[in-house]
Amino acid sequence: MSCPECFNGHVHEGTPRGEVTTVHGLNAYTTKPSDGPHRGIIIIVPDAFGWEFVNNRILADNYAEKGRYLVYLPDFMNGNAAPVSMLANTKELLRTDGLATWLTKPYLKETTTEKNDRYYLASVMTQIIPFKLYNSFGTSWPIVRDFFKSVRENEGSELPIYGAGFCWGGKHIVNLGFGDIEPNGKPLMNAGFTGHPSFLEIPSEIEKIKIPISFALGDKDMVVKPPQIKQIQRVFEVEGNSDKGEVKVYEGAGHGFCVRADLVLGEAGKQADEAETQALEWFEKH
Repeated sequence: MSCPECFNGHVHEGTPRGEVTTVHGLNAYTTKPSDGPHRGIIIIVPDAFGWEFVNNRILADNYAEKGRYLVYLPDFMNGNAAPVSMLANTKELLRTDGLATWLTKPYLKETTTEKNDRYYLASVMTQIIPFKLYNSFGTSWPIVRDFFKSVRENEGSELPIYGAGFCWGGKHIVNLGFGDIEPNGKPLMNAGFTGHPSFLEIPSEIEKIKIPISFALGDKDMVVKPPQIKQIQRVFEVEGNSDKGEVKVYEGAGHGFCVRADLVLGEAGKQADEAETQALEWFEKH
């Protein structure tokens, strides 16, 4: 079962300014600098809420405008992204209790509150199960890899290509970092960034990284916890590996802070902005 934190968060206000197109056979949100040409390409592999989620589209716009990139946010899930309604339902389940109680709620004596929790639990489960069924890594990885390959062979043949992956998308970016080389002698991506990735095999997948990847991780994340963060850091600290990756830990941040931070609450918006800058600076460096 997915951690409920993967489906928790807040919807941002704002109007995306890009356009919906078809790119290499996939529906995609496409955005670029409002003034002047782009100097590279960023491909976003999103979180569970997919390519239509307004938070992800606004982030794509920010990458395009601030970094002067052409940005693709494709539908790698073939229409099977988690519905945004899961945000509210999951928030209700997690509002006071935490994961252990959340998992045992069906077995509690039912007060009115607990009956409500049963409702929210049932709603979330009916949404999580289809998402997991249709979006396993084995199913989605060939779609993601083939898209990067098509971009490299076409519009990205003479441009740097960067990948940014969040939650569900993070594992794909790490695997792209293993360094597959195309017939033109170039890797599928020049550098990668991942915020609060999920489903990683740590440290084995981290040890395979050859293409430089930057990690943005929260010390309150229920998916990649502090002991695992230290494992990732140790891999990059080994002599000869420091150029393969970096780890920035955001104090007090939980899962999803890079794209679903509540901009009304204290440092949450600041941390989201810092993670955005972290990605753009990493791409600039490479």
